[in-house]
Amino acid sequence: MWMEINGDGAAAAGVFGCNGAGVFFMKVIVIGAGPAGLTAAYQLVKRGVEVELFEADVQAGGMARSFELWNQRVDCGPHRFFSSDPRVNEIWLEAVDGRYAMVSRLTRIFYQGHFFYYPLRAFNALFKLGPLESLRCLGSYLVEKTGLAGRRDQSAFEGWVISRFGRRLYEIFFKTYSEKLWGISCAELDADFAAQRIKNFSLGEALKSILLPQSRQKHKTLVDEFAYPHSGSGYVYEQMAAFVQQNGGVVHFGTQIKRVLFHDGRAVGVQSVAGDEYHGDHVISSMPLTQLVAAMDGVPQSVADACAHLNYRNTILVYLKVGNDALFPDNWLYVHDSTLLTGRITNFRNWVPGLYGSATSTVIAMEYWCYSNNELWHRSDAQLIKLAKDEIAHTRLVNIDEVQDGFVKRVERCYPVYAKGYGVHLKVIKNYLDGFDGLSVIGRYGAFKYNNQDHSILMGLLAAENICDNAGHDLWSINTDYVYQEAAVITQTGLVRTKS
Repeated sequence: MWMEINGDGAAAAGVFGCNGAGVFFMKVIVIGAGPAGLTAAYQLVKRGVEVELFEADVQAGGMARSFELWNQRVDCGPHRFFSSDPRVNEIWLEAVDGRYAMVSRLTRIFYQGHFFYYPLRAFNALFKLGPLESLRCLGSYLVEKTGLAGRRDQSAFEGWVISRFGRRLYEIFFKTYSEKLWGISCAELDADFAAQRIKNFSLGEALKSILLPQSRQKHKTLVDEFAYPHSGSGYVYEQMAAFVQQNGGVVHFGTQIKRVLFHDGRAVGVQSVAGDEYHGDHVISSMPLTQLVAAMDGVPQSVADACAHLNYRNTILVYLKVGNDALFPDNWLYVHDSTLLTGRITNFRNWVPGLYGSATSTVIAMEYWCYSNNELWHRSDAQLIKLAKDEIAHTRLVNIDEVQDGFVKRVERCYPVYAKGYGVHLKVIKNYLDGFDGLSVIGRYGAFKYNNQDHSILMGLLAAENICDNAGHDLWSINTDYVYQEAAVITQTGLVRTKS
């Protein structure tokens, strides 16, 4: 299904790729229209590759999608864009085409009836916690730093965080929220989650940000400004999908893929849930990794067992329409209060005016996380809306009499759960899939990586380079041991490069 044209016009054998020297794929099939899949399709189409993309949802964006609700635009929870990789920023800026604004970030933690700025501010935390609790926090931090606590096991999230913040700060600002999100004890949560999301951030880093607020070298957790499209985070991916379609690619929305088709150790196409088959020379998959493997024939028992040890967490988003345009000032709140089931609350009126236009109401989203076998997942929409109304009233952020309407959106398998030791099982699956030609797995779902948008965009970009240039990028390493070669940030005037 491919050929290379020599200088004399004769067809000759070669290697797969589309490096501009006459070697072309006839067709690449992409599963999923999230940031990873769409970036790959977007880049491939620009290189002249035939692309056919399949998305189970009716719109682009994956978890970063935006949609209309009560004549306003909303996202699936808060999605900010920030990257230190200039290649990622350039793609994002190209797709958004100037239709974005820089948003000042304000996020706080709700804990025991008080609101704490996040990232932490020393005087705010001292005042809200009180002198006795503050001394306890400082004391537990010093116990860790002086070694009085002994050598701590840091293979789990709990030990990793305690060693850097002390037990008391861990219990207040990490434990409850993390256990809501993942549904397992922090002692059972792998330290990889902290290593990827918190990295070198520590109490010392937080103090540095307080003492040197103008420092440009901020840890990602401390970034206080981010780029955001005028029409919601999903606008970027809607534009990518439109570009693919306008330049010869085919995008099938509302088409769920059941399995990847293989022949003689090579991916040769896909089959939809409806039974239709589509063939190509390479398959890029961002469908949930466990689903991909479960639908394959002849999977060794060791690989099947490894899949059984991996799990995804579901999200329930309860949107409330509030008849008030001046609620709390935060972009979003982290809810660390153990008496509330919700884990995060987003106020869409505090992002950009393009989301709400002339509307005088405010849309907030309350997030709940659960597994498919949890009772919460099976509650009716009416029950979930009542729960959200009761909980938002408990926070005193909203007058319950001002809540005018509610809407529920359920998203399955959106968080890969980093249960302790998950990496061993993931490696078994990785080694098995690496044995097949013509297959790339990318994205949060596809590679079982807790990606931000920028990580998924990078995965899609590098997957396209692997296909077109035989670049040999290790896609599995993104968001774990990948090192940015050069730093760059987006400002109001565009892309600015800085030293890494």
